[in-house]
Amino acid sequence: MYKLLIVDDESETRSSISNYFPWEDIGFEIVGQLENGRQALDFLSERQADVVLCDIHMPVLSGIDFAREIKDRKHPVMIVFFSGYREFEYAKQALSLGVKEYIVKPPKYKDLVSAFSSLKAELDEQAWRMAAPSDPLDEEPEQSYNGKIISIVKHFVEDNFPHASLEEAAKLVHMNANYLSQFFKKNTGSSFSDYLLTVKMQKAKELLQDVRYRSYEVGSLVGYSNSRNFARTFKKYFGTTPRLYRNRKP
Repeated sequence: MYKLLIVDDESETRSSISNYFPWEDIGFEIVGQLENGRQALDFLSERQADVVLCDIHMPVLSGIDFAREIKDRKHPVMIVFFSGYREFEYAKQALSLGVKEYIVKPPKYKDLVSAFSSLKAELDEQAWRMAAPSDPLDEEPEQSYNGKIISIVKHFVEDNFPHASLEEAAKLVHMNANYLSQFFKKNTGSSFSDYLLTVKMQKAKELLQDVRYRSYEVGSLVGYSNSRNFARTFKKYFGTTPRLYRNRKP
Protein backbone atom coordinates (compact mmCIF):
# COMPACT_ATOMS: atom_id res chain seq x y z
CA MET A 1 0.00 0.00 0.00
CA TYR A 2 1.26 3.48 -0.86
CA LYS A 3 0.72 6.28 1.64
CA LEU A 4 -1.68 9.09 0.74
CA LEU A 5 -1.99 12.42 2.54
CA ILE A 6 -5.14 14.52 1.98
CA VAL A 7 -4.92 18.28 2.43
CA ASP A 8 -7.99 20.56 2.20
CA ASP A 9 -9.30 23.37 4.39
CA GLU A 10 -12.87 22.06 4.09
CA SER A 11 -13.48 19.31 6.65
CA GLU A 12 -16.47 17.95 4.73
CA THR A 13 -14.40 17.53 1.59
CA ARG A 14 -11.60 15.80 3.49
CA SER A 15 -14.07 13.44 5.10
CA SER A 16 -15.93 12.53 1.93
CA ILE A 17 -12.75 11.98 -0.09
CA SER A 18 -11.30 9.82 2.69
CA ASN A 19 -14.35 7.74 3.53
CA TYR A 20 -16.33 7.30 0.33
CA PHE A 21 -13.65 6.23 -2.13
CA PRO A 22 -12.14 2.69 -2.05
CA TRP A 23 -8.51 3.76 -1.78
CA GLU A 24 -7.28 0.35 -0.68
CA ASP A 25 -8.69 -1.25 -3.83
CA ILE A 26 -6.24 0.74 -5.94
CA GLY A 27 -3.29 0.39 -3.59
CA PHE A 28 -3.38 3.41 -1.26
CA GLU A 29 -3.88 3.98 2.46
CA ILE A 30 -4.68 7.38 3.95
CA VAL A 31 -2.08 8.42 6.53
CA GLY A 32 -3.42 11.89 7.37
CA GLN A 33 -6.05 14.58 6.77
CA LEU A 34 -4.79 18.16 7.13
CA GLU A 35 -6.13 21.69 6.66
CA ASN A 36 -3.38 23.55 4.82
CA GLY A 37 -0.02 23.34 3.13
CA ARG A 38 1.94 24.38 6.22
CA GLN A 39 0.55 21.43 8.18
CA ALA A 40 1.42 19.19 5.25
CA LEU A 41 5.04 20.38 5.21
CA ASP A 42 5.31 19.78 8.95
CA PHE A 43 3.81 16.31 8.48
CA LEU A 44 6.27 15.40 5.74
CA SER A 45 9.23 16.55 7.82
CA GLU A 46 8.45 13.82 10.35
CA ARG A 47 6.46 11.15 8.53
CA GLN A 48 6.31 9.55 5.10
CA ALA A 49 3.76 9.94 2.33
CA ASP A 50 4.06 8.86 -1.28
CA VAL A 51 1.30 11.10 -2.67
CA VAL A 52 -0.38 14.29 -1.47
CA LEU A 53 -3.90 15.04 -2.73
CA CYS A 54 -4.03 18.77 -2.19
CA ASP A 55 -6.50 21.62 -2.67
CA ILE A 56 -5.13 24.74 -4.36
CA HIS A 57 -6.91 27.47 -2.37
CA MET A 58 -6.15 27.12 1.36
CA PRO A 59 -5.31 29.54 4.17
CA VAL A 60 -1.80 29.82 5.71
CA LEU A 61 -0.10 28.07 2.80
CA SER A 62 -1.85 27.45 -0.53
CA GLY A 63 -1.47 24.36 -2.68
CA ILE A 64 0.65 26.28 -5.19
CA ASP A 65 3.01 27.50 -2.46
CA PHE A 66 3.11 24.04 -0.93
CA ALA A 67 4.07 22.51 -4.30
CA ARG A 68 6.75 25.18 -4.74
CA GLU A 69 8.22 24.35 -1.31
CA ILE A 70 8.23 20.66 -2.15
CA LYS A 71 10.04 21.34 -5.41
CA ASP A 72 12.61 23.62 -3.74
CA ARG A 73 13.29 21.01 -1.06
CA LYS A 74 13.56 18.26 -3.70
CA HIS A 75 11.14 16.14 -1.67
CA PRO A 76 10.21 12.96 -3.59
CA VAL A 77 6.48 13.07 -2.73
CA MET A 78 4.04 13.21 -5.67
CA ILE A 79 1.37 15.93 -5.68
CA VAL A 80 -2.13 15.83 -7.13
CA PHE A 81 -4.12 19.07 -7.16
CA PHE A 82 -7.88 19.11 -6.87
CA SER A 83 -9.82 22.33 -6.94
CA GLY A 84 -13.09 23.90 -7.99
CA TYR A 85 -11.19 26.36 -10.13
CA ARG A 86 -10.87 25.51 -13.81
CA GLU A 87 -8.65 28.41 -14.88
CA PHE A 88 -5.83 27.47 -17.20
CA GLU A 89 -3.35 29.52 -15.16
CA TYR A 90 -3.62 27.16 -12.20
CA ALA A 91 -3.09 24.12 -14.37
CA LYS A 92 -0.07 25.78 -15.98
CA GLN A 93 1.47 26.60 -12.59
CA ALA A 94 0.82 23.05 -11.45
CA LEU A 95 2.71 21.65 -14.43
CA SER A 96 5.66 23.99 -13.89
CA LEU A 97 5.92 22.78 -10.28
CA GLY A 98 5.94 19.11 -11.20
CA VAL A 99 2.40 18.36 -10.04
CA LYS A 100 1.36 14.97 -11.42
CA GLU A 101 -2.37 15.44 -11.89
CA TYR A 102 -5.02 18.19 -11.76
CA ILE A 103 -8.54 17.07 -10.82
CA VAL A 104 -11.55 19.37 -10.76
CA LYS A 105 -13.87 19.39 -7.71
CA PRO A 106 -16.06 17.60 -7.01
CA PRO A 107 -13.83 14.77 -8.22
CA LYS A 108 -15.51 12.08 -10.29
CA TYR A 109 -14.97 8.45 -9.40
CA LYS A 110 -13.49 7.61 -12.81
CA ASP A 111 -11.10 10.58 -12.62
CA LEU A 112 -9.74 9.43 -9.26
CA VAL A 113 -9.37 5.84 -10.46
CA SER A 114 -7.58 6.94 -13.62
CA ALA A 115 -5.22 9.37 -11.86
CA PHE A 116 -4.27 7.13 -8.96
CA SER A 117 -3.95 3.96 -11.02
CA SER A 118 -1.44 5.83 -13.14
CA LEU A 119 0.40 7.07 -10.05
CA LYS A 120 0.53 3.57 -8.59
CA ALA A 121 2.08 2.20 -11.78
CA GLU A 122 4.71 4.95 -11.64
CA LEU A 123 5.41 4.28 -7.96
CA ASP A 124 5.72 0.56 -8.67
CA GLU A 125 8.29 1.26 -11.35
CA GLN A 126 10.24 3.62 -9.09
CA ALA A 127 10.28 1.03 -6.32
CA TRP A 128 11.76 -1.57 -8.62
CA ARG A 129 14.33 0.78 -10.06
CA MET A 130 15.50 1.53 -6.52
CA ALA A 131 15.45 -2.11 -5.42
CA ALA A 132 17.22 -3.54 -8.46
CA PRO A 133 21.06 -3.62 -8.28
CA SER A 134 22.54 -0.74 -10.27
CA ASP A 135 24.97 -1.33 -13.11
CA PRO A 136 27.22 1.69 -13.81
CA LEU A 137 28.23 0.23 -17.17
CA ASP A 138 24.67 -0.14 -18.38
CA GLU A 139 23.91 2.16 -21.30
CA GLU A 140 20.36 0.93 -21.83
CA PRO A 141 18.55 1.49 -18.49
CA GLU A 142 15.08 0.46 -19.64
CA GLN A 143 16.32 -2.76 -21.20
CA SER A 144 18.40 -3.46 -18.09
CA TYR A 145 15.40 -2.79 -15.82
CA ASN A 146 13.21 -5.17 -17.83
CA GLY A 147 15.94 -7.78 -17.83
CA LYS A 148 16.35 -7.60 -14.06
CA ILE A 149 12.64 -8.16 -13.50
CA ILE A 150 12.62 -11.14 -15.88
CA SER A 151 15.69 -12.54 -14.15
CA ILE A 152 14.03 -12.22 -10.73
CA VAL A 153 10.89 -13.97 -11.99
CA LYS A 154 12.84 -16.77 -13.65
CA HIS A 155 14.92 -17.37 -10.53
CA PHE A 156 11.75 -17.44 -8.47
CA VAL A 157 10.26 -20.10 -10.77
CA GLU A 158 13.45 -22.16 -10.77
CA ASP A 159 13.68 -22.08 -6.98
CA ASN A 160 9.97 -22.68 -6.32
CA PHE A 161 8.76 -24.57 -9.39
CA PRO A 162 6.65 -27.21 -7.57
CA HIS A 163 4.25 -24.56 -6.27
CA ALA A 164 5.22 -21.35 -8.09
CA SER A 165 2.35 -19.23 -9.42
CA LEU A 166 1.93 -16.10 -11.47
CA GLU A 167 0.24 -14.37 -8.53
CA GLU A 168 3.18 -15.06 -6.21
CA ALA A 169 5.67 -13.88 -8.83
CA ALA A 170 3.63 -10.70 -9.34
CA LYS A 171 3.73 -9.95 -5.62
CA LEU A 172 7.48 -10.44 -5.63
CA VAL A 173 8.01 -7.78 -8.29
CA HIS A 174 5.13 -5.55 -7.12
CA MET A 175 3.16 -5.90 -10.33
CA ASN A 176 -0.40 -6.75 -11.19
CA ALA A 177 -0.59 -10.43 -12.23
CA ASN A 178 -2.17 -9.65 -15.61
CA TYR A 179 0.44 -6.96 -16.29
CA LEU A 180 3.29 -9.31 -15.34
CA SER A 181 1.87 -11.97 -17.67
CA GLN A 182 1.97 -9.53 -20.59
CA PHE A 183 5.36 -8.15 -19.51
CA PHE A 184 6.91 -11.63 -19.31
CA LYS A 185 5.53 -12.65 -22.71
CA LYS A 186 6.75 -9.43 -24.34
CA ASN A 187 10.25 -9.72 -22.93
CA THR A 188 10.82 -13.47 -23.29
CA GLY A 189 8.56 -14.57 -26.13
CA SER A 190 7.12 -17.22 -23.83
CA SER A 191 4.16 -17.10 -21.48
CA PHE A 192 4.74 -17.47 -17.74
CA SER A 193 2.80 -20.75 -17.69
CA ASP A 194 4.87 -22.18 -20.57
CA TYR A 195 8.10 -21.22 -18.82
CA LEU A 196 6.92 -22.80 -15.56
CA LEU A 197 5.96 -25.97 -17.44
CA THR A 198 9.37 -26.13 -19.12
CA VAL A 199 11.15 -25.84 -15.77
CA LYS A 200 8.93 -28.57 -14.26
CA MET A 201 9.39 -30.96 -17.18
CA GLN A 202 13.16 -30.50 -17.37
CA LYS A 203 13.40 -31.12 -13.63
CA ALA A 204 11.16 -34.20 -13.98
CA LYS A 205 13.39 -35.58 -16.74
CA GLU A 206 16.40 -35.07 -14.52
CA LEU A 207 14.76 -36.80 -11.54
CA LEU A 208 13.63 -39.76 -13.65
CA GLN A 209 17.29 -40.58 -14.20
CA ASP A 210 17.64 -41.13 -10.46
CA VAL A 211 16.50 -44.69 -9.68
CA ARG A 212 15.77 -43.76 -6.06
CA TYR A 213 12.50 -42.11 -7.16
CA ARG A 214 9.46 -43.85 -8.59
CA SER A 215 7.59 -42.13 -11.41
CA TYR A 216 4.71 -40.98 -9.23
CA GLU A 217 7.19 -39.62 -6.68
CA VAL A 218 8.85 -37.57 -9.40
CA GLY A 219 5.47 -36.14 -10.30
CA SER A 220 4.88 -35.13 -6.70
CA LEU A 221 8.34 -33.56 -6.46
CA VAL A 222 7.65 -31.28 -9.43
CA GLY A 223 4.24 -30.21 -8.17
CA TYR A 224 1.69 -32.75 -9.46
CA SER A 225 -0.54 -34.25 -6.77
CA ASN A 226 -2.15 -36.55 -9.33
CA SER A 227 0.22 -39.03 -10.96
CA ARG A 228 -2.02 -39.42 -14.03
CA ASN A 229 -1.96 -35.69 -14.68
CA PHE A 230 1.82 -35.76 -14.42
CA ALA A 231 2.14 -38.69 -16.83
CA ARG A 232 -0.25 -37.07 -19.30
CA THR A 233 1.58 -33.74 -19.20
CA PHE A 234 5.00 -35.41 -19.48
CA LYS A 235 3.92 -37.40 -22.53
CA LYS A 236 2.44 -34.34 -24.20
CA TYR A 237 5.67 -32.43 -23.60
CA PHE A 238 8.25 -35.13 -24.50
CA GLY A 239 6.19 -37.52 -26.63
CA THR A 240 6.70 -40.43 -24.28
CA THR A 241 5.54 -41.51 -20.83
CA PRO A 242 7.71 -41.12 -17.72
CA ARG A 243 8.00 -44.93 -17.46
CA LEU A 244 9.12 -45.37 -21.07
CA TYR A 245 11.53 -42.46 -20.76
CA ARG A 246 13.13 -44.07 -17.71
CA ASN A 247 13.37 -47.48 -19.41
CA ARG A 248 14.72 -46.16 -22.69
CA LYS A 249 17.95 -47.62 -24.01
CA PRO A 250 21.05 -45.44 -23.56
